[in-house]
Amino acid sequence: MTQHHHAQGRICPNCDGFPRVAIATGTRRPDGSRTTAPVTCPACQGSGTARRAALTAVQS
Repeated sequence: MTQHHHAQGRICPNCDGFPRVAIATGTRRPDGSRTTAPVTCPACQGSGTARRAALTAVQS
């Protein structure tokens, strides 16, 4: 039986495929839990994948 080779994903180089993370702010709530701030990768806008490079060569 043949093996299926899936195309390599275009993982965002800025977030390495982890587009949304929760960063601890260092403060604690009254119950002792930490306060976190959700952050989205600005390069991929939370998709985790990179866009294809634009065509830069000039055809003559």
